[in-house]
Amino acid sequence: MAKPTDLEKRLGVTFKSPRLLKSAFVHSSYVNENPHAAPESNERLEFLGDAVLGLVVADELYAAYPGDDEGRLTELRAHLVRRDTLAQAAGRMRLGEELLLGRGEDDGGGRERPTNLSHVYEAVVGAVFLDQGLEAARRFVLNSLEDELDEVRDRGSPLDPKSRLQELCQARFQSTPQYQLVETEGPDHSRNFTVEAIVNGEQLGMGSGPSKQQAEKRAALEALRKLESQ
Repeated sequence: MAKPTDLEKRLGVTFKSPRLLKSAFVHSSYVNENPHAAPESNERLEFLGDAVLGLVVADELYAAYPGDDEGRLTELRAHLVRRDTLAQAAGRMRLGEELLLGRGEDDGGGRERPTNLSHVYEAVVGAVFLDQGLEAARRFVLNSLEDELDEVRDRGSPLDPKSRLQELCQARFQSTPQYQLVETEGPDHSRNFTVEAIVNGEQLGMGSGPSKQQAEKRAALEALRKLESQ
């Protein structure tokens, strides 16, 4: 068996297919400038890795918090798989150093860009899954997010979704999100509320729940996912 490379040591995974690992680091800007050298970017691996990551984190939270309801588990999962959390984990493993970027993206600080780092993290998860299966991908995710998982165990998510969305909107748009009640259904003893989250004049989230507060949280979570992926 070949000796693990420096990258594989940082990942804690020795790949059967080095080519598969390399493909996880191919940014679309590199493909645009080098279509013959790299015909495909890491976006398909990122798509797969996002699904595997969500499953692993959901399974871990489900087992770790048997008394928490679906809303609370959703909040914790959203915190653990958000862009900044994944970028932080990618930074610890120095994944940005390995990215294959186009010249403009590289010159513009693409190796430190949180979006690129979170995407390459997800692509690596996808590559591990294809190379060695779900259990290996699970070990990689839990090891690489160990600090963030410990923080959640100790303190829970730092802010609830509405507070996180408000902070993000104030930083990015210098405005606060608005919540509008769209629909109320059911009898008085079993109401269901649907609320939309309006960010910078645009509807970015929709959520439903047995109370307006719960519906607003779910709408905020959906809006956060969209904003943090941009």
